[in-house]
Amino acid sequence: MNAPAHPSPSGPGAASPAAPPPDQPSLPDSCSSSPSAHPPLRSRTVYAAAHVVADPSAGTTPGGPAALDWDATLAFRRHLWAHGLGVAEAMDTAQRGMGLDWAAAAELIRRSAAEARAVGGLLACGVGTDQLPVHGATLAEVRAAYEEQLAVVEDAGGRPVLMASRQLAAAATGPDDYQELYGHLLRQSTRPVILHWLGPMFDPALAGYWGGDAYDAATETLLQIVAAHPDTVDGVKISLLDAGREVRLRRRLPPGVRCYTGDDFHYPELIAGDEHGFSHALLGIFDPLAQRAAEAVRHLDAAGPGGGAAFRAVLDPTVALARHLFQAPTRHYKTGIVLLAWLAGHQSHFTMVGGLQSARSPRHLRRAYELADALGLFPDPERAARRMRTLLAAHGAEDA
Repeated sequence: MNAPAHPSPSGPGAASPAAPPPDQPSLPDSCSSSPSAHPPLRSRTVYAAAHVVADPSAGTTPGGPAALDWDATLAFRRHLWAHGLGVAEAMDTAQRGMGLDWAAAAELIRRSAAEARAVGGLLACGVGTDQLPVHGATLAEVRAAYEEQLAVVEDAGGRPVLMASRQLAAAATGPDDYQELYGHLLRQSTRPVILHWLGPMFDPALAGYWGGDAYDAATETLLQIVAAHPDTVDGVKISLLDAGREVRLRRRLPPGVRCYTGDDFHYPELIAGDEHGFSHALLGIFDPLAQRAAEAVRHLDAAGPGGGAAFRAVLDPTVALARHLFQAPTRHYKTGIVLLAWLAGHQSHFTMVGGLQSARSPRHLRRAYELADALGLFPDPERAARRMRTLLAAHGAEDA
């Protein structure tokens, strides 16, 4: 068998193996960090969009209700908070619309909100319309679905993220429908929300969002919605994998409205910013990169000379891994995210809701392992190598 190599961590800012806090036992397959291990980040608002851990013993089938391992799922959120990151809950990374149904998402939001209150963690939660069928819903039904989910998030105490809706994309006839519906939701929200623009590379059903096929026209519609409700929009999360477009958008946002990068290809330069400003972050890639991301942003928090260079030195080497995990078809990046969580010991198995552990090839997964190992992301490299060998052997792909 051609076993995966395990090179020593290298490159600027390589993470060293994490040791459990002295007051807690070493847990081989859970997150053992203390929730108060690090203070929250200051110079940027940073959310990691968190994955969910499936229950491998549940008798579920693809397309059926999701069954989660709640202990492991919530332990991973405590791991993210322990590093000072916020948690973006029930978002795309948690397989919304790709295995995680609304009933499970609602329970996830409630449980994560309770954990956030217990540890003082920052929490934002996805508000969508995925309790409806993808096609055939009316605009009134879409609005009611959004309202139902918004109430769940607000009652739980999370910051709402108005997620892009497949059902709205199918029902809307033009920009006016988006302006009317979003305006209605923003007027009734009890707290500032994050607007979410997820591009079709993440979900083909979202092509033409904001009422047109051209990104320039879509940007104008989004900015008009923000301008009409500046006090109820905390920020805009943009996931188009187009750094130039994101920079142009953030420069036009009203004062006090944040731009949250969702660009898993260009995040170091966008978070570092330029003389005109910077992006905050709401990123799926920060699920496996929690320690590195927090370490990098703390260089910016220090605000001393060279802080930006030190930030880039820590985070730039991670981009190759991110680009690999998010390569087309981008929507299947969750498979690599969950693989790395298993290899790092955050869960005891490589099983996903909806059976999406099969969405990437053994060759793709092995390369994800190699890139992550080179970054020093695995607290126990020998365990990670052993698990990777077992996975490849199960697929008859030891030499993939």
